[in-house]
Amino acid sequence: MIEGLLRLTQVPQLGAQRIAKLLEKIDLGELLHYDSNQLRQMGWNEKQIQRWQHPKGDWIAQALRWAEQPDCHILSLFDDDYPFLLKQISTAPPLLFVQGSVASLSLPQIAMVGSRDFSAYGKHWASYLAEALVSHQLAVTSGLAIGIDGFCHEQVVQSGGVTIAVLGSGLAQIYPTRHKRLATQIIERGGALVSEFLPQQPPIAENFPRRNRIISGLSLGTLVIEATINSGSLITARYALEQGREVFALPNGIHHPQSAGCHKLIKQGALLVDSIEDILDAIAFQHQPRIHTPQPTTQPMLFETSNRPIQAVQKKAHFAPSIQNLTACQQQIMAEIGLNPITIDDLAKATDLNVEALLVELLTLELLALVKSVSGGYVLGEG
Repeated sequence: MIEGLLRLTQVPQLGAQRIAKLLEKIDLGELLHYDSNQLRQMGWNEKQIQRWQHPKGDWIAQALRWAEQPDCHILSLFDDDYPFLLKQISTAPPLLFVQGSVASLSLPQIAMVGSRDFSAYGKHWASYLAEALVSHQLAVTSGLAIGIDGFCHEQVVQSGGVTIAVLGSGLAQIYPTRHKRLATQIIERGGALVSEFLPQQPPIAENFPRRNRIISGLSLGTLVIEATINSGSLITARYALEQGREVFALPNGIHHPQSAGCHKLIKQGALLVDSIEDILDAIAFQHQPRIHTPQPTTQPMLFETSNRPIQAVQKKAHFAPSIQNLTACQQQIMAEIGLNPITIDDLAKATDLNVEALLVELLTLELLALVKSVSGGYVLGEG
């Protein structure tokens, strides 16, 4: 199963959602025996057929060898241990590479994200809120990045809590390198490192916005501590909104450079946070802590079930339901994209969207395989 999915993820122009839809209709074991004509009847082009029939075996072998190491795991959408909340998003990764505790991915968790350059104010509130989340038996999820992300991981580790780091590189290529020791501590404390990328994948700029959907997808809500108006943290918050998750933002002085992003989110409907109770009240219907005192290195799951690993909520299906209708904004963008490339600037003018918001929407559409980036701009994909 894992080897077949590693092979399938190599096929070009198959986004996560298209793979999920494909596997809802066709058993992977059957697909492995399809000939070229059958693949063409499915709508695959020659390039896709060639890659499927002649995959890069060394990539697959390296990934399988990596998973043979202690505490290294590869989860698929078929696995019971695949985190339920993440499975509910339309672009859930077909495969997750996990180092550390797989069970920690199903803990009730809040994402904490923010700017690379944070102020003393941001540091104070990040420390307070991270420790408060741990004391209320919640895990903290972030991106291991320099700045607020890394600081929040550190505070949780120091508080004896569980934290989950989602990387924009393979797990054999920890980035940033200065956080290698922190990554080890996260695992030692019962947390996990997570990536959708092959273990040897180096950090590439385009990977980091993509991984943000996993940060928000694993979490009940996303808390933005500090963010400029162009901060990548706003991408995570945007994903959280699209996934139907809570978005929280810490207010600051109106002239502070790190406040603009958070205040923008608050204007758009994010919940202003000035105490831990604001977060707890918002997720109260989902968060049901155990009555008894947990062990120091464990935290409770949501909605416990009897004699099997506990997920955040009860499972209903193997895959997220297919989203048939795009948002109005995404439909507007799709109306302007055709077979001839259109530049980002021309697209921004045609849709009356700023470039920042447009890039977020385009990234989502690319993950759905509805558009693709080519030389000269964007064209229709094959979703």
